[in-house]
Amino acid sequence: MFDLKNKNAIITGASGALAGSIAKSLSKSGVHVALLTRNKSSVSSLLEEIADYNGRAIAYEADILDEESLRKAKSQILDDFGSIDILLNIAGGNLPGATIAPDKTIFDLSIDDFKKVTDLNLNGTVLPSLIFGEVMADQKEGVIINYSSMAVERVITRVAGYSASKAAMENFTRWMAVEMALKFGEGVRVNAIAPGFFIGKQNKALLTNEDGSYTQRGNDIIRNTPMGRFGNIEELNGSIHFLCSDAARFITGIVLPVDGGFSAFSGV
Repeated sequence: MFDLKNKNAIITGASGALAGSIAKSLSKSGVHVALLTRNKSSVSSLLEEIADYNGRAIAYEADILDEESLRKAKSQILDDFGSIDILLNIAGGNLPGATIAPDKTIFDLSIDDFKKVTDLNLNGTVLPSLIFGEVMADQKEGVIINYSSMAVERVITRVAGYSASKAAMENFTRWMAVEMALKFGEGVRVNAIAPGFFIGKQNKALLTNEDGSYTQRGNDIIRNTPMGRFGNIEELNGSIHFLCSDAARFITGIVLPVDGGFSAFSGV
């Protein structure tokens, strides 16, 4: 039920830590991996690492916000792999102008940055889903998994643009799940995961001090996480394997928290 051997998976945002972790995890399970990135050199070490244990991975240059670029990548991937079974929409991010610093208010929000963050997190999921999802619709089979955030479930201070765009992406996840099932059959499933808090390159300075201790924000998060720690990136991979497999064949339109209990805790 959990076997994914010889499935073909596309991963957007392939140069990031989350993408690298699941790419290695899936390839070790026999999945053939197509890595989408704007610059192939950014995933060269990942390709080498996968090749070391005889996994199959190929990098493709594509811009997730450019339809022509994505269609070109789709054609290349189909030539190389023959089918598309899994799409992981991991690419996303934030910008300073779309956040509210402690000494600022909502009225200091940069609308230009807000639009860019929305474009990246929402449309950067919608476009790949539509373009690669066409293949799944024709096959009557496939899995799309989007990456959401705890910033949707709860109001996380500061990240206004990121929160709003991920909330819209969750709604699209549910909408596309229904649309695919009603019009293309039960074999095409669309879900999302909502990671809790993991320390990575982008947020390390926000969550930890130079001596390794937690900042005030880091401590606030730990206080509201019943398991009392930050997650390890590898702890996201099991949920992805599950949702991609036949073990989850009756699951579509959900957002699965992987958060150490953060979304369940009231804080008191």
